[in-house]
Amino acid sequence: MEIVIRKATDDDIPAIFGLIQELAIYENGLHKVKNSVEQMYAERDFFKCYVAEDNGEIIGMSLYYFVYYTWVGKALYLDDLFVKEAYRGKKIGSKLMQKMMDVAREEKCHRLRLQVLNWNSSAIEFYKKSGFNIDEDWHNCDFIDL
Repeated sequence: MEIVIRKATDDDIPAIFGLIQELAIYENGLHKVKNSVEQMYAERDFFKCYVAEDNGEIIGMSLYYFVYYTWVGKALYLDDLFVKEAYRGKKIGSKLMQKMMDVAREEKCHRLRLQVLNWNSSAIEFYKKSGFNIDEDWHNCDFIDL
């Protein structure tokens, strides 16, 4: 197995959307996915993505975008980091995370932020080992169906 981490291309969008669906299934939220491959093509200027590839198969991704936080300034928001179940435990997530940290530094970001479900103990441990602080004080607030 030779894992390649590379920037995603437009041709990768269907595979990326497949990973998004796999993640939603893992998080018991597939019914909440309103996005589509077509919508991702139409809105591709709003996100960036790296993929992990093994012999031409996309097996993982880190999908992100840049935001601005008034307290710190420019930041990288990592929306999804996901590796297919059969490939977990092989440091692929660590390689994708390192790529995100490299991108954040190269882009002169002052923060790299992500969210994790409170029941996802393996992800929480992974993020803690990666150096993240898990903030218990803030709640997500979403206005849906604009």
